[in-house]
Amino acid sequence: MLTFKVLYESPLISVSDYNCRILRGGPQAEEYNNSNSIVLMRHGAFCKHFGSRSVTATVNQSVFFSKDSTYQVSHTADCGDRGTIFNLSPRILKDIIRELDPTVDDRPDYKFPFVTGPCDIDIFWRHRELVTKLENADTEPLETLWADVTAIQLIAEVLEAAYAQRGAVPKRRRDGTKADHAEKTEAAKNYMAGRISERVTLDDIAGAVYSSPFNFARIFQQQTGVPVHRYLTQLRLRAALEKLVDGADDITALALEMGFSSHSHFTETFRREFGCTPSEVRNKPLREMSKNPIV
Repeated sequence: MLTFKVLYESPLISVSDYNCRILRGGPQAEEYNNSNSIVLMRHGAFCKHFGSRSVTATVNQSVFFSKDSTYQVSHTADCGDRGTIFNLSPRILKDIIRELDPTVDDRPDYKFPFVTGPCDIDIFWRHRELVTKLENADTEPLETLWADVTAIQLIAEVLEAAYAQRGAVPKRRRDGTKADHAEKTEAAKNYMAGRISERVTLDDIAGAVYSSPFNFARIFQQQTGVPVHRYLTQLRLRAALEKLVDGADDITALALEMGFSSHSHFTETFRREFGCTPSEVRNKPLREMSKNPIV
């Protein structure tokens, strides 16, 4: 009646699908949460009971389960419920919370100060797009760097919205200077440029520039205007294009050399970026393939 499936897992975050087919009734037996978890609903509703209080969870809001908390669940309809469970590593969660509540460092056993938060239409759609891509990972190769950045940023915005709803978002703590941010960004660019063919992770890049993964991803996008995973993909694709123009003829070998998992993954990513396939670049003049040819 209640099933769980891990959709994605890394040292930074895990994302799981749950599907509850329990019909109207409850509350059920008491449950215990052993970590700080955040749930974004996909279908249905349930009621969470804790102490003398209860809240109704629906697709219109995010739901928070604090570490070491106990609760009971009931259902007021026969539709059941389904959602996505996000578990961030304690260090990543603390990095995000610190931006919203600097006193988190004084509380090693942090618990969420709210049970629910808003889920606006942007968060709803980004959640659904993330889940769809994770569910299709068997047929559409998944980039770990993309998954980490996308999931962590989504949950950072979910937490910010929840704090804002409570009127509890203080002035953001400054994490270094503009010069420091620029220096970290340039160091990250240098690091990635030298590792185009490697499977680098968000943790790898952030560690190389002495930053936490969450803060680094935020700083990099602020400085460059693009997410770090997008920047690295562009480096790889443009390097691949140059090799094709210079006569590279083994597309599978080129795909692996550029850090892609397969010929098909490389070809589809290349086509989305340039509007043509690697084979077309190899077989026709580059000027004919350009999305914006020079006149």
